[in-house]
Amino acid sequence: MLDRTFGALADPTRRRILESLAHGDRCVTDLARPYSMSLPAVSKHLRVLEKAGLIRRRRTGRVHRLNLEAAPMQQAQQWIEEYRKFWEESFDRLDEYLKELQTKEKNHD
Repeated sequence: MLDRTFGALADPTRRRILESLAHGDRCVTDLARPYSMSLPAVSKHLRVLEKAGLIRRRRTGRVHRLNLEAAPMQQAQQWIEEYRKFWEESFDRLDEYLKELQTKEKNHD
């Protein structure tokens, strides 16, 4: 699931679509309006977001309304958080080591 989430988020158009949906549900034509691309091209982006579970589509008659689904982004954020902790701990250890070296250098002089 993370692969699809990160793949979907890799495209700036799809990120902008998600930003728009963060403000509330939108229909497909509203989402397509700001882009200088065809409706089928925007629909392809929407399908990628749907497959990643980042948006959900509801159909009322001929109108397709989309809304943001946050769960996949929360999972991605949790995954990133684990690596952030790893790197922070690594940098803390490096900082301690450098301080030790500086202390030894001062004592040696």
